[in-house]
Amino acid sequence: MKNARDAVIVAYGRTPLARAYKGGLAKTHPVDYGALALQGVLAKAPQVDPCLIEDLIVGCAVPERYVGYNVARLIAQRAGLPDLVPGQTVNRFCASGLQAIATGANAILAGEMDIVIAGGIEMMTDLSMGHPKEYQNAYLSEHIPGTYMSMGLTAEFVAERYDLTRAEMETLAVESHQKAAAAQAAGKFSEEIIPICVEAEGRSLILTEDEGIRPSTNAESLAGLKPCFKEGGLLTPATSSQMTDGASFVLLMSRAQAEALECTPIARFVSFAVSGIAPEMMGIGPVTAVPKVLQKAGLTLEEMDTIELNEAFASQVLACMRVLDLPLDKVNPNGGAMALGHPMGATGTVLTCKALSELKRSLGKYALITMCIGGGMGAAGIFEME
Repeated sequence: MKNARDAVIVAYGRTPLARAYKGGLAKTHPVDYGALALQGVLAKAPQVDPCLIEDLIVGCAVPERYVGYNVARLIAQRAGLPDLVPGQTVNRFCASGLQAIATGANAILAGEMDIVIAGGIEMMTDLSMGHPKEYQNAYLSEHIPGTYMSMGLTAEFVAERYDLTRAEMETLAVESHQKAAAAQAAGKFSEEIIPICVEAEGRSLILTEDEGIRPSTNAESLAGLKPCFKEGGLLTPATSSQMTDGASFVLLMSRAQAEALECTPIARFVSFAVSGIAPEMMGIGPVTAVPKVLQKAGLTLEEMDTIELNEAFASQVLACMRVLDLPLDKVNPNGGAMALGHPMGATGTVLTCKALSELKRSLGKYALITMCIGGGMGAAGIFEME
């Protein structure tokens, strides 16, 4: 039943997902491409007076260096929003973008705000993976070593625990690229992508497409790759998410405010849940988060029409799909992070954009967004199309 305080999405969009280090956004300041993405989303709802925006909430997994100094406020200023629009940066590692949406939606549901922009950003080109030994807590390092374990090693732990083979993980990677390539060729990402103009080698370039998709990926080529996380391991760069630069945002409103401004709701925020697991088994976070969010929403897995399960690593995707018994035809129908990339802080919002676009095309009703989170957590969110 519709309620005036429902939190609804009235516009959404994302940058093209660019390869870290050598991609189209690698030499662009993230505040610049974050601001361009934000402006693109606001352009989809021109009747919204920027002075009415009550907060900009931006997820970032590593809010340091170029994305430090409260990047949310910096993006608001760079996008030309009025000084009265505040900003907050939130960090729940790989679920930061989804957490930003949930935080904004909950402020609306609680009656504290009526218009919020939520999203995420990451510049993995500038990212140092892992946490230096000198900054680690000595007690945790000794007694709970999984706390600071690299994500790649946790993926190897999951592969071993669930008796996964390298071949089946590489099959999943090939399928991810094939689905993403088909979706890109069919123009399925066009609606959600906001073209980004960047300066490169003295000339302006307009980025319009995701850069990580490799249509020619096949089992033979992947079989020759060396393990990248441990000697004799099962995971390779191809069965891991790509390092990516990007940003994504959604415009959230109360239903009453959307009606007052004549903004057509696209989808309703239904529910959000987070959960914790052993840090060394980080990848299976969705196993506990998904049942929790479904219970909170009063819905079943069978009612989900599309499922975006972030492909942090092939091993954790396969393990989660097996334990949760996820329907193969509904999971990542247009490819996942092994093909498209994983701009960590932005990923939760990127997956939301992908899911909403897919529901529009398929005339589906419910979308489930879920991912594992560094440190041993899982997150999941549900959206309902209007």
